[in-house]
Amino acid sequence: MQVVVYSKVLKEKDIPHIQHLFDALHEEGIHAYVYAPYLEQLKGEIRLPAQVGTFGGYLDFTTHKFDFFITLGGDGTILAATTHIRDSKVPILGINLGRLGFLASIEKKRIHDAIKLLKRGMYSIQERSMLYLESNLPIFGEIRFALNDITLLKRDTSSMITIHTFINGAYLNSYWADGIIVATPTGSTGYSLSCGGPIIFPNSGNFVLTPVAPHNLNVRPIVISETSVISFEIEGRAENFLCTLDSRFETITAAHQLAVRKNDFGIRLVQLHDVSFMDTIRQKLAWGSDTRNDE
Repeated sequence: MQVVVYSKVLKEKDIPHIQHLFDALHEEGIHAYVYAPYLEQLKGEIRLPAQVGTFGGYLDFTTHKFDFFITLGGDGTILAATTHIRDSKVPILGINLGRLGFLASIEKKRIHDAIKLLKRGMYSIQERSMLYLESNLPIFGEIRFALNDITLLKRDTSSMITIHTFINGAYLNSYWADGIIVATPTGSTGYSLSCGGPIIFPNSGNFVLTPVAPHNLNVRPIVISETSVISFEIEGRAENFLCTLDSRFETITAAHQLAVRKNDFGIRLVQLHDVSFMDTIRQKLAWGSDTRNDE
């Protein structure tokens, strides 16, 4: 078995957990390739196996057979990892070294157990839909997809913007707001949730359209089919606006005509047999917990 170990920044407090991961991989006879910039940070801090390899990016999937892509960090690390994984179909195992962690669902205290379960095939693979951005002007190069959400936002302290929105070519609404979010079920627990959007179960076959601070209080998030094509025309007093794909962003203008649809490929997440989506949201959102008398 061969895996990629991916992260962006080595934090001193995480060193014992990262060491635990490499020890567990070595113990299970799993060959690790480490993302090159991260490998440089690990040298001198972590005892690495002599056979550790280097992972450079997407093109390495054409020359190596990787079984899993292990991310160390939070959900943002997984979002960054998708830009390398793309359509390779290699499943992601997210180890949570961050805070909330809806996607990175493996807690650091379970690293050794997770690797053992992975080696023994005690997991399932969950398919997650992604979004694709079409534009009449060049934007985001060849990485025009998002796992969580695509947003259109005002910049800095400028006044609200108007976003004319169409679904499958039919006029839906003109949103006077700070912006709008198109989220996948995966992204429904992210920015969209903080703006009042609903939680959508994975594989529900829907996207959610959530306005950001709308001027009209009767405007609410709506859930639409993932087969829909959502198109936008933006106007406002400012010349420039912001467009984001997950954590990546670019500046756009009123000249950009944008459309969002389901991406041609998705991302695969490893789900251990003893952890479900309902377990994750219940734990992360503290549902059913009464802490009033906790000391």
